[in-house]
Amino acid sequence: MELPIFQIDAFADAVFGGNPAAVCPLDRWLDTGVMQAIAAENNLAETAFFVGTDGSYDLRWFTPTVEVDLCGHATLASAFAIFERLAPQTDRIRFRTRSGDLEVTRRDDGMIFLDFPAYPGPAVDCPDALSRGLDADPVTVIEGPNYMAVFGAEADIAAMAPDMDTIALLHPRGVIATARGESCDFVSRYFGPSFGVPEDSVTGSAHCMLTPYWARRLGRDRLDARQISERGGRLVCEDRGDRVGIGGRAVLYLEGTITV
Repeated sequence: MELPIFQIDAFADAVFGGNPAAVCPLDRWLDTGVMQAIAAENNLAETAFFVGTDGSYDLRWFTPTVEVDLCGHATLASAFAIFERLAPQTDRIRFRTRSGDLEVTRRDDGMIFLDFPAYPGPAVDCPDALSRGLDADPVTVIEGPNYMAVFGAEADIAAMAPDMDTIALLHPRGVIATARGESCDFVSRYFGPSFGVPEDSVTGSAHCMLTPYWARRLGRDRLDARQISERGGRLVCEDRGDRVGIGGRAVLYLEGTITV
């Protein structure tokens, strides 16, 4: 059986930046084990699969080792494939997912915005594995779907060399490390070794926690963000109360077929 596949650099203005995701449009669902095997073969942070037409799609995401509940960059990549290749006449998509319905829109300037749930979370004591894994003591720790560790300066985030085995002890949570940015509102990095992603290049879903925190702290509802991984990426974040808008661009790297 031959299946179409796209590889798209999400949250990027040019190829070789942002976060690469594989996207497989399907006529009908494959067995979950087959989709997991495709994701493992692709060996990217995420592979997205969707079924549907006419602006309404069921969407699932897989890392090389596990299916996940929410993924930003692979949602952006899926929307880009639809907007640019499969249904260029549309500028609005609704995805049905494990995390509920997610709306994606393409604006006149080509920026793609994801409408995701906001996860503000409470401040908590720093878990021992978090401080040991980062070899640093954060100023604040927020608990949500991930642990968010807030530090005093962008240089603190850039210099981190986490112990991934220790970070993995925090499963089922990954770790977001963040600080005020020098040339943007805030920067971040994301570590998810227990999900098969030691460091994610650009993590859209992490901004479900980052956006409400920095919007309150800075007193603004629109923020410019950078994820300062090796590949790096830029995002525009909008605080929408119980939702967040996460905007970015994407670039097609590869289009072809796979045989399974």
